[in-house]
Amino acid sequence: MSLLKCENLSFAYDGVTVVRDLNFTVEEGNYLCIIGENGAGKSTLIKGLLRLKKPSAGKVELGEGLRASEIGYLPQQTQIQKDFPASVREVVLSGCLNRMGLRPFYTRAEKERARENMEALEILELQDQCYRDLSGGQQQRVLLARAMCAAQKLILLDEPVSGLDPVATRSLYALIARINETAGLTVIMVSHDIDASLKYASHILHLGQEGQLFFGTQKEYRRSAVYHDFLGDRAVPMWKHDFPNRVGRAAPREEAEPTETESRVKVHSGKKSSRRLKKVSSAGTINQSQEGASDNRPEGPL
Repeated sequence: MSLLKCENLSFAYDGVTVVRDLNFTVEEGNYLCIIGENGAGKSTLIKGLLRLKKPSAGKVELGEGLRASEIGYLPQQTQIQKDFPASVREVVLSGCLNRMGLRPFYTRAEKERARENMEALEILELQDQCYRDLSGGQQQRVLLARAMCAAQKLILLDEPVSGLDPVATRSLYALIARINETAGLTVIMVSHDIDASLKYASHILHLGQEGQLFFGTQKEYRRSAVYHDFLGDRAVPMWKHDFPNRVGRAAPREEAEPTETESRVKVHSGKKSSRRLKKVSSAGTINQSQEGASDNRPEGPL
């Protein structure tokens, strides 16, 4: 059974439908990127998957024993939340609150889980620092560690690199990929960064004002008319170039003739995309000190 399945899913505000007729599935281990123009309902869908927004039609089914309270969530921050007066360790541990019930104290296992997540995201040395004193990139690592404490199998990320500088952005994307590949967490990420989505995602869900425009694998999306219409001259047809897959090996060259849509796409000489993926490893991530200069901090609640 799929980890998550949406059938004819729609959401509305005050009787006005903002997301309609979504049909897609997420299997364990997938990395799904939700992309599309502003106002297409991407963040609304995330709220629906978390059971924070009731569908106006259709349904969301959770499989593999997954419960909504066991889904990790990294939302966008507000300015007030950036100034939250708590230590890094306290913020990360708060990811365990959903499973505590009426119990007033964290267990030893929960404290160890928080420590392991901080170590994995390279923020263990920051655990006693105040959250509001951190850079934007460091705050996002803290919130990601918090979401990992809540997550059993699935983590939802709503524009996790919003407001970060390029160095912190690359670092966070690498960490998310490592979480997906080595920790085995399924990832669903809302993003406006089409290049990163195509670099890391295994599957793409493209939403438009009229509803769901595409759902399928990253390779299928590259060959779709939706991709070419969305990117225009930036789109590179699959028949023209090799693209590396997620572990860095070149994908097989497509033997089929270009489609009519692909034939209309222009690829400017000298601007061929280099899609080389470096294998994510602990040694390959970017040091905290490199992202410490970030003044732009992302958005999302604690």
